[in-house]
Amino acid sequence: MRIIFMGTPEFAVLCLERIVQQGHEILAVFTQPDKLFGRKQVLKCSPVKIKAESFNFPIKQPEKLDEEQINFVRKLRPDVIVVVAYGKIIPKAMLQIPRFGCVNIHASLLPRHRGASPIQTSIACGDEVTGVSAIFLNEKLDSGDIIGKISTKIEENETAVDLFSRLSVLAADLICEVLPSLEKQTFKRVVQNDAEATYTSMLTKNSGRIDFEKSARLVHRLVCGMVPWPVAFCCLKEGKVLKIHRSCCLSGCFNLKPGEVSKKGGFVVGCGCGTAVEFLEVQLESRKKMDGASFLNGFNLRGEFLF
Repeated sequence: MRIIFMGTPEFAVLCLERIVQQGHEILAVFTQPDKLFGRKQVLKCSPVKIKAESFNFPIKQPEKLDEEQINFVRKLRPDVIVVVAYGKIIPKAMLQIPRFGCVNIHASLLPRHRGASPIQTSIACGDEVTGVSAIFLNEKLDSGDIIGKISTKIEENETAVDLFSRLSVLAADLICEVLPSLEKQTFKRVVQNDAEATYTSMLTKNSGRIDFEKSARLVHRLVCGMVPWPVAFCCLKEGKVLKIHRSCCLSGCFNLKPGEVSKKGGFVVGCGCGTAVEFLEVQLESRKKMDGASFLNGFNLRGEFLF
C-alpha cells in the first residue's frame, strides 16, 4: 500500500521499520520540527526523522498542518496515513484524503487513557494491564472506532521507560496486523464506549508530586511512572525538593502517619491505610543521586514528615 507515516518519538520508530519490512511504499514521513535542547541549546531532530533519513524517505516537518500540507498529501494519493505519537491534531480535510482512512496507534487499551500520557498514567494510577490500540482517527481525541488491540500485564516495578520499550514492540506488531486487514477489507470496527473513557493530560513538573495519603503501592507506582521525567518528588520541612528515582512497596502494617519518616531501618516513609514505602534512590535539589539509606543518615530526617 501507499502510506504516509506520521510520528515523532522513539516509540514510533519500530512501527516505521516494520511497515517498510512488510513491503509497503512510504510516500513521505511527517515528524515534529527540530528543537533546541539543554543549556547549550543544541538543535536535535526526532528519532523518527533520523530513521526516515536512513531510508532516504521524503521528510516533512511543518509547524502546522495547514492548507499547503493538505494539498501536499492530496497530491500523493495515499491509501492510508499511519499516525504513531506524532504530536499534532490531524485536520478533518486531511483525514478524508486516504481511501482506507487514517490509522492511529495509541499506547493504551482504549477508551481508557485517551490523551497525551497514557503510558505514565497507566503505571501511576495502579493499572494491572495496559496495551496498544489501533483506531481510525476522527476529529475527537482518541475516540475513533477500534480495529485492533494487544494487551500486556504491567509489572509491579516496571518504569515508564521499561513500558515504553515493551509497548513499542507491541505497537509494531499491531500495525503489521492491521495494514493487511485494511488492504483485504477483513477488519472489524468496534465503536468505543464513551461512558468508559478516561483521559490523561500532558505531564508537568507537578505531575510527580507525591501524596502520602495514598497507599504505598500507589506512591511506588507514581515513582515508577514518572521515570525519566518529571520524576516523583516530595519536600522536606525546609521546603527543599527531594526527587525519588527508585522505591519499593513494603509489606505489612506500619505505625507511621502519612509522610512520617521511620525512626528505624532504611528510608521508610508512612503512607495511607497503615502502609509504607521505602525510597531506594533519591536526589536533593542541586545534588547528585544517592541511595536512600545514605541520604537519611546524612540528613537525619528520622521522625520528621515529608510533604
